[in-house]
Amino acid sequence: MKILLTGGTGYIGSHTAIELIKLGYEVEIFDNLFNSKITVLDKIKEITGVKPKFYKVDMLDKLALEDIFKNGHYDLVIHFAGLKVVGESIEEPLKYYKNNIDGTINILECMKKYGVHKIIFSSSAAVYGGQDGAAEMREEMRTGFGISSPYGRTKFMIEEILKDVATADKELEVVILRYFNPVGAHGSGLIGEDPTDMPNNLMLIVMKVAAGEIEKLKVYGDDYDTVDGTGMRDFIHVVDLAKGHVAAISHMQKGVSIYNLGTGKSTSVLEMIRAFEEASGEKLPYEIVGRRAGDLPEVYANPEKARAELGWRTELEVEDAMKDTINYLKHKR
Repeated sequence: MKILLTGGTGYIGSHTAIELIKLGYEVEIFDNLFNSKITVLDKIKEITGVKPKFYKVDMLDKLALEDIFKNGHYDLVIHFAGLKVVGESIEEPLKYYKNNIDGTINILECMKKYGVHKIIFSSSAAVYGGQDGAAEMREEMRTGFGISSPYGRTKFMIEEILKDVATADKELEVVILRYFNPVGAHGSGLIGEDPTDMPNNLMLIVMKVAAGEIEKLKVYGDDYDTVDGTGMRDFIHVVDLAKGHVAAISHMQKGVSIYNLGTGKSTSVLEMIRAFEEASGEKLPYEIVGRRAGDLPEVYANPEKARAELGWRTELEVEDAMKDTINYLKHKR
């Protein structure tokens, strides 16, 4: 099977490429390298022995996309490409709507024109919104209400577009994977999360603090009704997440299938800090500041559907993610 990864040099795309290549899939990648590095391709080769064919292309460039699809003869697209910084999306919503939605439409139009009938979409738990205080997210819950950022709304809108396109095109097979909070790095230490822009999630900031690039970590609120007052999230190791994509490939069917990819349990911010300190043997400086608007006390996945239908389950823990992250930081230095 020949698979095209959009945004495939990014954090999740690169780890997925490794898992696919290990199983014998033929992988090609396009990426505009806006928030990733071309050197990832050499790291993939070092780990797998295979360097994927690469195209430096922006998904808003329809003519360039046409060339890729015309000559590629792909069986499946895994669609990772997109802008993903929540804060930036609030400041520049039009940039996010144009890039994420128009880019996806371009990909779907190319798929239709060149006879590609399978797509796996990289979605987000953000589509669930607030859910009236519920902590456990299930696929059958309503989506699109109470989403706190334009980034999250683009994920919701793309899900709706995929549903409409699949209704019109009876040959289309769509899998939507709703990610929770990816953390960790490849066990080799060669690849991990290394964006070119400012850090925008907990583990990236932890990494920057540990490297001495940021003075201390800000913990937003310690007065939630949780185990220690800090927010709790479902942190899934990126390798487990990558394997979720592999599991989905052999269970695709006509129409749209939706799965949560998470561990089914939550970990607090302070618990994450302590886990990093235990793994590294170093103290991580932090300060408690006020809550951020839109943050929820606790969110975690119900992953039972993916377990039952895909035969997928997480194998790695937060402690593994911390060890792998520290190993990755050592390789970067």
